[in-house]
Amino acid sequence: MGKKFEIAEEKRGELLQEIKMHLKNPGPLLPILHSAQKIFGCIPVSVQKIVSEATDVSIAEINGIVTFYASFSLEQKGDHVLGVCLGTPCYVRGSQIILDAVKEELGIDVGETTPDGYFTLEAIRCIGTCGMAPVMSFDEEVYGEVDVTKAKKIIKDARKR
Repeated sequence: MGKKFEIAEEKRGELLQEIKMHLKNPGPLLPILHSAQKIFGCIPVSVQKIVSEATDVSIAEINGIVTFYASFSLEQKGDHVLGVCLGTPCYVRGSQIILDAVKEELGIDVGETTPDGYFTLEAIRCIGTCGMAPVMSFDEEVYGEVDVTKAKKIIKDARKR
């Protein structure tokens, strides 16, 4: 979205409390990062720095974890996440054409968020519904046997929510 990420003092305090709670348990880093993702919606370097200072884990190690796991994001996502599966069964059944149509419909590329902050578009890999290929997701909902028309309808219906 291009705007500077700001950390509200209230959210900083909430994260520090979560860190303090998780440090009592073995292997606290992943739960701490999940809490940070939930609190801030992403884990940019400024949030990683807070975690690093409170845990004595290097920013390099934290960044490696954040960039490795798909559940973490360095940038804030939109209110809703649309995903088009590019796993082999979906791809063979035309998901690239669907993804191209969704990109055109939203006016954004994969990994980007619409200017209004409503949608983030992701190319996803196998979500385990290969029998319904090609599939598309809207937040936690999965839609099977999607074509370009159905994909545009999913977007249109989502805008009404």
